[in-house]
Amino acid sequence: MQIKFSFDLSKPVSGEASIEIDKPIHDVFSYIGEHFYDNYPKWSVEVVEFEPLDGNEVFIGAKAKQTRKDNGAEVQSIFEITDYQPCIKLIFKGLTEPYKHSYLLESSEQTQSTRLTFRFDLLEIEVFMRPFEKLIRSAIEDGAENTVENIKNLIAAENN
Repeated sequence: MQIKFSFDLSKPVSGEASIEIDKPIHDVFSYIGEHFYDNYPKWSVEVVEFEPLDGNEVFIGAKAKQTRKDNGAEVQSIFEITDYQPCIKLIFKGLTEPYKHSYLLESSEQTQSTRLTFRFDLLEIEVFMRPFEKLIRSAIEDGAENTVENIKNLIAAENN
C-alpha cells in the first residue's frame, strides 16, 4: 500500500518584498549587480564568510562560497549566478543547498526612482518540516523585508 502525502515535497516555500529607492536604476543595479561581491555581505548580515570562486567579475555561471550564521548554526553553501541582466535582474541559485535569490529592478520614469523586488525561494524542505511551512514562509518574508530595507539604507548611506 502506497502512502500519499497531502503536500508536494518539491514545492518551494517563497517570500518576496519590494521597496522604492530614490536613485536611478543604474545606480541601484551598480550596487547590487556590478559590485555584488563587495556589497552582498553588507546587506546580507547573516553572511560571516564570503568568497567569489571565479574572480570578482559578475557573470552567468560565476560561483561563490558563503558561510551564513542561521539561528546560531553556521551553514556553508556554494551558489551560482544563473541570470544577470544589467539594470533588470540578478539571480543566483544554491548548488549545495536548495535556494534561489532573485533581485529584480524596475525604473520609474516619472520620479527617477527604482523599484527593487527581492525574492527568496527555498526550493526544497524536508518532509518533517512541512507542518511548519507557514512559520518558514513567515521567516522568509521577514528576511526579504530586511534585505530590501538593508539595501535601500546602504545605498542611501553610500551616496551621502
